[in-house]
Amino acid sequence: MIEPHGGVLKDLYLPDAGALDAKRTSGALPGVVLGHRQLCDLELLLDGAFSPLEGFMGEADYAAVVEGLRLSDGTLWPMPIVLDVSEDTAASLSTGQDVVLRDVQGTVYAVLTVSDIFRPDTTREALQVYGTQDPFHPGVADLLRRGRVCLGGRVRGVQRPAHYDFTDLRVSPREMRAWFADQGWERVVAFQTRNPLHRAHVELTRRAMEAVGGKLLLHPAVGRTRDGDVDTYTRVRCYRALLAHYPPESVKLSVLPLAMRMAGPREALWHAIIRKNFGASFFIVGRDHAGPGADVSGRPYYEPLAAQALVQAHADELGMAVVSFAAMVYSPDRQAYVSSEELRPGETVRDLSGTELRKRLRDGSPIPEWFTYPEIEAILRQRFPRPQNRGCAIFFTGLSGAGKSTIAQALMAAILENTGRQVSMLDGDEVRRTLSAGLGFSRADRSANIQRIAYVASEIVRHGGIAICAPIAPYADDRAAARALVEAHGDFIEVHVSTSLDVCEARDTKGLYAQARSGALKHFTGISDPYEVPEAPELRLDGAEQTPVSLAARIVGVLRERQLIA
Repeated sequence: MIEPHGGVLKDLYLPDAGALDAKRTSGALPGVVLGHRQLCDLELLLDGAFSPLEGFMGEADYAAVVEGLRLSDGTLWPMPIVLDVSEDTAASLSTGQDVVLRDVQGTVYAVLTVSDIFRPDTTREALQVYGTQDPFHPGVADLLRRGRVCLGGRVRGVQRPAHYDFTDLRVSPREMRAWFADQGWERVVAFQTRNPLHRAHVELTRRAMEAVGGKLLLHPAVGRTRDGDVDTYTRVRCYRALLAHYPPESVKLSVLPLAMRMAGPREALWHAIIRKNFGASFFIVGRDHAGPGADVSGRPYYEPLAAQALVQAHADELGMAVVSFAAMVYSPDRQAYVSSEELRPGETVRDLSGTELRKRLRDGSPIPEWFTYPEIEAILRQRFPRPQNRGCAIFFTGLSGAGKSTIAQALMAAILENTGRQVSMLDGDEVRRTLSAGLGFSRADRSANIQRIAYVASEIVRHGGIAICAPIAPYADDRAAARALVEAHGDFIEVHVSTSLDVCEARDTKGLYAQARSGALKHFTGISDPYEVPEAPELRLDGAEQTPVSLAARIVGVLRERQLIA
């Protein structure tokens, strides 16, 4: 079987006695609470999926990876694996110190011995690793939101992160290698995915198996993927249903708790190394592998074949063979999927993009039989109910006094008068008195307020309701985060109430604008704090142009266009 990357498959868990001692003493040690990405990274470090790494990178390894795709000792490694923390957390720590790594519930998973405390050059990292500094790239956006200081050091596992879903599909690299050996699988080709699979994917993977004369490791990422992706539970149900379309005992399905970065070519190379550690000797690299698509101007972040080229360039060093294919398209004349390289001149083809598929699922349009299997469509239909049963959030934003709450009240009345939909109101002032009581108006507190509103709205939407949200929401990144949270479950309709500052100030019966201009009221949006105007809301309404009822009617029109209300 192929050797692990670096020659040794790491196992960073303490023996039982050492783990028990670490748990007993953990209460006396400083701690770091890990976010989702960090927990995913920690689990794959401890299990050896990130071999040869033995912990979070120190400054030398970080710099070497960013600049040259290698660790400081020269070992090939394309992605920084760092533990970012806040300034306050870093200020309380020193090198040589042991730090407990916990989740938000306080469960202890590992102990980190701090070897480095350093500030990453995130601007340089964005350019070198992601190839762009565009804040709309999801990986770059995440990078810019991270803590500004990193802790490097070796980790020792205390216990495995708990998972209660798909437990039979969660296999460590060591367990996977043992399973391959027991089954006599010597030639294994791995396939990475974060999306549901359809007929074209089955054809591609079957061709890969035939090309190498081996078996398939179907290894979907189920950690953090891209906002808006189909949820893990739906995807894994699809994968299980798909197994019936392969020859018996030819596919091993296992889920990987990987937090994707959407870093295109570098991420493809990283994915290959991870599957090498799991025992695969071949790796399928598709077009635009791990790419986030196009930027706001419609230009792809990465060339379609860039990932294939980078992994192929390092194939000899990896000891893995790259299996690359052109796009698979459907030929109506042949009634079969073929490689785009096999097409005859003038031959008609059909294809269905992921965007078009999601549109059809959302609006209830039929999906062609040639595109997917009936059982896969049935599972996806469960996740994407027909529009009239789908939840949505109408998210107002605008200056204080713009008329958001008044229009929102008129909208709620219009919906309830004419439909049987369940509607919940999350008004800015009311939320401040209840859900966000105690928060101030600093940037961090404003973001926390919007995060809370978005979370509640997403839960309403997830259960098929309509959430009407009317905060000020002055910051674009907070609104984008709210959109992503809601769109995981339904529709998000952003309504910018663009009433001018002069009109808002003239309407102010509480005297807030006057207090802000005198300096008595700090952090007031539009006066002493910025308001970032939405670039492309679904609707832009001037609260001074028409009555609230007329403006609400325009929103009702959008809801009807989307078939969200009758």
